Amino acid sequence: MVLAGVGAGINELTALAATSEMAPTAQRGKYVSILIFTIVPFCPSVLWAQLIAAHSTWRYIGLFCALWAFVGLVLTALFYFPPPRVNSEGLTRGEILKRIDFVGGFLSISGMILFMAGLQWGGYMYSWKSAHVLVPLILGAALVVLFVIWEGFFAPYPMFPRRINQAPRILTLTLIITFISGANFFSILMFWPTQAFNVYGHDPVQVGIRGIPVGFSIMAGACIVLWLLSVFRGANRSLMVISSILMTAGCGAMSVARPDNMSTLWGILVLAGLGIGGIVVPASIITTIICPDDLIATIAALTLRIRVIGGSIGYTIYYNVLVAKFTPAAIHYIGGAMVKYGNITSTEVIGEVIGLTSISLLDEIAEVPGIAGNEALYKIVIQAGQIAYAEAYKWVYYVSIAFGAVSVLASLFLGDIGKYMDDHVAVVM
Repeated sequence: MVLAGVGAGINELTALAATSEMAPTAQRGKYVSILIFTIVPFCPSVLWAQLIAAHSTWRYIGLFCALWAFVGLVLTALFYFPPPRVNSEGLTRGEILKRIDFVGGFLSISGMILFMAGLQWGGYMYSWKSAHVLVPLILGAALVVLFVIWEGFFAPYPMFPRRINQAPRILTLTLIITFISGANFFSILMFWPTQAFNVYGHDPVQVGIRGIPVGFSIMAGACIVLWLLSVFRGANRSLMVISSILMTAGCGAMSVARPDNMSTLWGILVLAGLGIGGIVVPASIITTIICPDDLIATIAALTLRIRVIGGSIGYTIYYNVLVAKFTPAAIHYIGGAMVKYGNITSTEVIGEVIGLTSISLLDEIAEVPGIAGNEALYKIVIQAGQIAYAEAYKWVYYVSIAFGAVSVLASLFLGDIGKYMDDHVAVVM
């Protein structure tokens, strides 16, 4: 998974940066919009994954992704021959190596990995007070601080040169919006597929179909906003305000989800997806437009990093909110149903059923003493679990409103990038 994540990050960064470099600045949105449209085969990814896992083994998911990546590798090797970089032209390999910020790279990568590992482990695998969580969190944060100090005062060739910040207000606010969109992106991307399963039923085809609006609407939001960015030769503030409002309203409205109102959610999912898509990639492209040509890949890497950190922090907050709300809800609904309809009062048995529900091992619940052989009680307990999950998930979306409000405020104060939208090309192939 680590190798897959590294490869995916490099590919996304390189694809966005390379496409941005080859396009006239004013048309950069259109070029990247076409690039984003190529993910159409994977928009129903939840459906593909559910079908594969249900009818075979989940391992084939990795195989198909590897084969698709191999096709990309072959096409890149055969057709992509970029010219020498302006900032390395005329330099020997040794001189180029001396200009690579190895210290900054080590501090930033190790700091991010440790910090995010601590975030992901906290409240999930280990207690927040345990050494498993505190040590990587503290070390990661310390390394990130050292990275900032190194870059600002000691690095002879810093990873992020100060001249990257030639439009300070636009860059800072766009990065804030990117951070927030990363958090809300993960709230939909990571939680909705599990919610579609835990609240609305477990048929793999139906779970996959419930995930379709998210993938297609995020892609559509990105393509539309990117295209409009070129059509209006700017208008970034209006586009970001609209996208932030759609994201906040859509994610917040997800809190109305109940086991009996899936029909209500189709439009809400599209609304949230359009808003998130209108920020995730377009915000990154806005930063490439306002930075020097030779730093396009650098700024793309920075926005990707900010989005991932925002997503990691957002996911951690959302997950801990979900756990904190699910536990009492499960005791109330699942435990209450077992006591009322099955006369099961054993705390051990009730705890076992709640534990199985929390990890979605629903078939095993049918074998629990007191439920085994009682189909009616089994269905009642499953329904109680769906209600408990619905009560817990809504708090995740309540919290997302706070993140979205920050994004809306930041969007309102964005400066216009119109003066940067000319027809010059950063790299001529």
